[in-house]
Amino acid sequence: MSQVKVFLKFPPARVSRPVTYHLVKDFALKINILRAEVAVNKVGELVLDIEGRDEDIEKAAAFVKGEGVEFRVIDSAVAWDRERCVHCGACTAVCPSGALAMDRAEWRLVFTPADCYACDVCLKACPVRAISPGFDGEPAAE
Repeated sequence: MSQVKVFLKFPPARVSRPVTYHLVKDFALKINILRAEVAVNKVGELVLDIEGRDEDIEKAAAFVKGEGVEFRVIDSAVAWDRERCVHCGACTAVCPSGALAMDRAEWRLVFTPADCYACDVCLKACPVRAISPGFDGEPAAE
């Protein structure tokens, strides 16, 4: 069994497709929706934790791409530039998952990528832009 975090981007014409239903039903995957921004006639975005057999995840990725939906594996939901960071803690105030936290003894930022929901709220909170999106995979070919 493997677990991956993925980003799905639906074109407006595909938002109403029951993609997550098929991931569970047809590919026997366990999914946990970490972030969802979906509206009719607008681009939709989902961040999911997916758990299942490697071959089922690969088949599901091919299915999603076949539906015209972008599928990217997220290596780290956000990328943190330690050199640029001033350890102010502004990002920790808005981080819902606790992936960004302060080590109070050292007064240094601690980032735990595995806990990140990829909600991207921290991107706007960082005054020095030390946090950016951190995708591993390439966007699906159009």
